[in-house]
Amino acid sequence: MTLVFATALVLATARAEIANYLSALIDVYTLLILVHIVVQWLFAFGLRPPYSRASSAALGFLRDICEPFLRIFRRIIPSFGALDFSPIVAIIVLRIINSVVVEGLIRG
Repeated sequence: MTLVFATALVLATARAEIANYLSALIDVYTLLILVHIVVQWLFAFGLRPPYSRASSAALGFLRDICEPFLRIFRRIIPSFGALDFSPIVAIIVLRIINSVVVEGLIRG
């Protein structure tokens, strides 16, 4: 009986750790999307950082990480002139995934 209890405790702990990891991953990805939005707004207003390898690498990283996920929503949502609502919808979807999958199913 003790072995069954110990196994259940280990599995419950692993389940909680996986839920914490996925929740943190979703939070970090949401933060990266927000930083990407702010950088794009700065570019739209004409504020460009001077060329350097570090800033170019950071901007390239943001673009490479965020654009594939945002592109999914840009195909679905029509553009309204200069306004792009795909990041907002992407963040809402990430929040829904976090609340349903992580909080509901895994931690459940």
